[in-house]
Amino acid sequence: MMRQYELVERVKRYNPSADEALLNRAYVYAMMAHGNQKRASGDLFFGHPLEVAAILTDLKLDDATIAAAVLHDTVEDTQATLEEINKTFGTQIGALVDGLTKIKRLDLVSKQAAQGENFRKLLLAIADDVRVLLVKLADRLHNMRTLQFMPAEKRKRIAEETLEIYAPLAGRMGIQEMREELEDLAFQNLDPEAYGAISRHLAEVTVKAEKLVEEIERDLTTKLSAQGIGAQVTGRQKRPYSIWRKMERKSVSFEQLSDIFGFRVLVDTVDECYRALGVVHTTWPMVPGRYKDYISTPKQNDYRSIHTTVIGPGSQRVELQIRTKAMDEVAEYGIAAHALYKEGINDNSRLANESRAYQWLRRTIDLLAEGDNPEEFLEHTKLELFHDQVFCFTPKGRLIALPRGATPIDFAYAVHTDVGNTAVGCKINGRISPLLTELQNGDEVEIVRAEGQSPPAAWESLVVTGKARASIRRATRAAVRQQYTGLGRQILERAFERAGHPFSDEKLKGSLPRLARISIEDVLAAVGRGEMFSGDVVRAVYPDYKEERRGGTETRVVGQAIKGDGSAGKTPGDSARGIPIRGLNGDVLIRFAPEGGAVPGDRIVGILTPGEGVTIYPIQSSSLAAFDNEPDRWIDVRWDLEAGDTQRFPARIKLQSINEPGSLAQIAQVIADHDGNIDNVAMKRRTQDFTDVTIDLAVWDLKHLNAIIAELRAKRVVSRVDRVTG
Repeated sequence: MMRQYELVERVKRYNPSADEALLNRAYVYAMMAHGNQKRASGDLFFGHPLEVAAILTDLKLDDATIAAAVLHDTVEDTQATLEEINKTFGTQIGALVDGLTKIKRLDLVSKQAAQGENFRKLLLAIADDVRVLLVKLADRLHNMRTLQFMPAEKRKRIAEETLEIYAPLAGRMGIQEMREELEDLAFQNLDPEAYGAISRHLAEVTVKAEKLVEEIERDLTTKLSAQGIGAQVTGRQKRPYSIWRKMERKSVSFEQLSDIFGFRVLVDTVDECYRALGVVHTTWPMVPGRYKDYISTPKQNDYRSIHTTVIGPGSQRVELQIRTKAMDEVAEYGIAAHALYKEGINDNSRLANESRAYQWLRRTIDLLAEGDNPEEFLEHTKLELFHDQVFCFTPKGRLIALPRGATPIDFAYAVHTDVGNTAVGCKINGRISPLLTELQNGDEVEIVRAEGQSPPAAWESLVVTGKARASIRRATRAAVRQQYTGLGRQILERAFERAGHPFSDEKLKGSLPRLARISIEDVLAAVGRGEMFSGDVVRAVYPDYKEERRGGTETRVVGQAIKGDGSAGKTPGDSARGIPIRGLNGDVLIRFAPEGGAVPGDRIVGILTPGEGVTIYPIQSSSLAAFDNEPDRWIDVRWDLEAGDTQRFPARIKLQSINEPGSLAQIAQVIADHDGNIDNVAMKRRTQDFTDVTIDLAVWDLKHLNAIIAELRAKRVVSRVDRVTG
């Protein structure tokens, strides 16, 4: 276990003016707080926060971050309190420790929700100070290094979480060395056989290729020096997980991989980067399609480098990364390499302006404000962590970085949520293209918009960015709420009219406390969803109102008069006052009777089901008897179809056919000849000579349905046909 003076010495190597008193105080406080606590390995628990601090000293972080690392488990695992930390070490260190403290005693539905909620809290803390993330990543790295002492089931869960969240997050923050170690440790625990096999292959290849690596390093250094470029050239083999992922992605064996080794060329200036590239490409043939310039278009994690692959000595493929020493520091340490922390300055506004990685992190944190639940947030974040990137441009030249596989819909939402919500088309490189086109590097994308447009709910499953999914889901919810609100208003207007009282928002507003709702829209939506009955709202506004009853049974009023016994006077179809419906175009609000449906031309009535919308029944449906004692659920509706409407509606027929070859084919042919569409067929042998056949159809209207029924009745193989109305 690291001693007190060793911790101070590690910090003073890169920061001679380190606050020794603070570091000593943190060391002693944490040691006393953890006391004799033990880890699963049997070692003293206090050794863990010290190792976390040691990892952070390798990243050369400031005194406050090192102290927070030493203290990070005290509030969660000891009797120490946050108030005590704030008092002893100051609010800055207290905030760091608080951000690292896991959520406890939360009534969460699932482990996935708990994981998502912890991740939300972590990112919210990062919003105040990104150093929280650096400590958390170091904490996870040391836990992974000692994972072998945990039970198998827990070991698997932690490794999966590391591979899904923390390793990609380290990569997005540009801390590549940490990301690679986290990936390898997780891989080793999740698939030890594959890890062992690849490690053995790597060891064998390394021995064989040792001279080749030295030859390439020497030749490249000599050639660059001859052109006046002083460069450091180093070769390194790829990590086991990186190799495994490439084998999986390309479906190749280890022996088929030709780029096990990569070489890094470090120079002093950007100009020398491109000069070195020229030397490399004029010395060895370049592999087409394997050149990437991340200096002119940096990655979102601030990574800058030139990548190229050439056919080197011995016809061996050689991967090269060419960058300056300053770029290399960012590539290795990412956001931790920023001078902000070496100066000990906590200024996130400055960091946001200078760091692409932090800008991405802030956008991710912004998703928290959108009201998504923990599982959705975790899903969205994973989507963005896992993808490689493509770089596209707006017509004005703004660079938009997106995950690979992104579409113009993702692009639109990356520009602005309003652009995505109103998108109806796009142009890619000046040509009209489908919104679902997969974008490629360098594409110029122009989004065609239409005001008043809202995104289809189906887009949610087609986009790849978390922001687009969250925005589409939110817009869909808003649209559904707006529909429920409109339906609720129409229901209340008719309810107040039946009660003989005027309806107005002002009167309803005064009754909000009695209805336990915050706004008028909440009341209207609740009525539209069926969560609140219209009669209760009328009584809240007019306490003296009493609903009339006839013969001991509540009268339901649909159109002008639908009697309590279910017989009809003037029908909903005749009433111009009914709520208009347009079949299935009303999304979740409108559905049709499950036993038989309804078609234009039917006299219809709507039944409101809480949380599900309105179900449309033909007025003759026997199923309506089940709602006789629930008058508030009866809704006045009417058909609202435009001329030339091409929408079909559900209907069901039941017939008896003669058992002989080809009878079902004749029935289907009649339906096809009349342009009907069969959705489902159910058959049951009634006797040796007859079969009962139930067919669900989609037809234009009642006239269309009756024509099909009449033609079926004329067929010799059909003895009887009836429409089913529930």
